[in-house]
Amino acid sequence: MDEVVITEYDPHWTILFEQEASRICEVLDRDLITRIEHFGSTAVPGLAAKPVIDLLVEVRSLAQAKQVAVSQLEPLGYVYWFDNPDPQRMFFVKGLPPNGPRTHHIHMIEPDSILWERLIFRDYLCQHPDEAARYAQLKLYLAQRFSSDREAYTRGKAKYIESVMQKARQQTAG
Repeated sequence: MDEVVITEYDPHWTILFEQEASRICEVLDRDLITRIEHFGSTAVPGLAAKPVIDLLVEVRSLAQAKQVAVSQLEPLGYVYWFDNPDPQRMFFVKGLPPNGPRTHHIHMIEPDSILWERLIFRDYLCQHPDEAARYAQLKLYLAQRFSSDREAYTRGKAKYIESVMQKARQQTAG
């Protein structure tokens, strides 16, 4: 089973991101990747999170990435989600159950993807520890309520995330 488990913040998560970003750069074609960002809850200092490092990998072309990335990332332990309903990104999981606990997610996108907005959310939480603490409480509650239903856990956060995104966009525009 792929349970939702929230743990206290671990400062080592930043190091795990940097190490994995290096590994990814070593195996993927150098002219494919334009940048890699750490995002999600493990990228926010002090925030309790599922201990899964999310990497936002910008590629010049998803079409090109689809031709080479799957075979290049498999040796690192990544499994590609072929049935992903979102054609604007490629999604990879390292440690997909039953082969172990999830440790990393790769969200591979092009420069114009809407997913870049997730960095606005990350940055807002980094700048507002009180908001990050509220988010942590929601996550803990949802993880307890939906421990065996990742989709319900994610849906439960949606309204809160959108309210924070509105504040973050206003701050960014202001």
